[in-house]
Amino acid sequence: MKNLENKVAIVTGGNSGIGYAAAAVLAERGAKVIVTGRNKEALNKAEQELNVTGIAADQSDLKSIDNLVAEVSSKFGKVDTVFLNAGIASFAPLELASEEHYDSIMNVNVKGVYFTLQKLLPILNDGASIILNTSVNASVGMPNSSVYAASKAALLSLNRVFATELAPRKIRINAVSPGPVETPIYGKLGLEKEEVEGFGAVLGEKILLKRFGQASEIGKTVAFLASDDASFITGTEIVVDGGLTVNAVV
Repeated sequence: MKNLENKVAIVTGGNSGIGYAAAAVLAERGAKVIVTGRNKEALNKAEQELNVTGIAADQSDLKSIDNLVAEVSSKFGKVDTVFLNAGIASFAPLELASEEHYDSIMNVNVKGVYFTLQKLLPILNDGASIILNTSVNASVGMPNSSVYAASKAALLSLNRVFATELAPRKIRINAVSPGPVETPIYGKLGLEKEEVEGFGAVLGEKILLKRFGQASEIGKTVAFLASDDASFITGTEIVVDGGLTVNAVV
């Protein structure tokens, strides 16, 4: 199915995890895909494996975002889809959370997303599709996740406002909120393999479908929202969590 033929798509943080999977699906469906990230080695790997264009960019650095926009504009012209996926996750209880912990998350997950979209506006085609990667953490009240959850809740709020502001240009903006997904993030949090497996077993019992999601399943949701199949959807949140947040038995 090549329903994104001749479309230009940007996936921020597209060199691993959900971003990588989304880039793969978008490319399979015919889009010309640009992936961004800070790890040049991972970007090179994504370029080779997915036949995409990698551009090194740091979402927490506004000058880096300016450089990204300039390079995309010069190489591709206008853009049809942006998956604002790049983000970081770290956890701390309220009594131990530091200013650095707070700022590091908010600078990437909120400020970075906000200004990436702002700076991309001039090169977005009218009728473009923007997708925010949020999280069920915004609403489930998981302990030790206050700053991360707040950053994702902020994106859900921005999603609704931007849908209104960008409607005159027929630009659609929607949020995808994954539940637990099998990605490298758990290893990045410093958990041992046994801890990850134990956590997954406990959490898996609370998910109606009794498993973690696959990054490709989130990628397919992103591709749907990028396509004309979602042409009458804007300002909404699609929860992809296997039924975690509707499970009344906790």
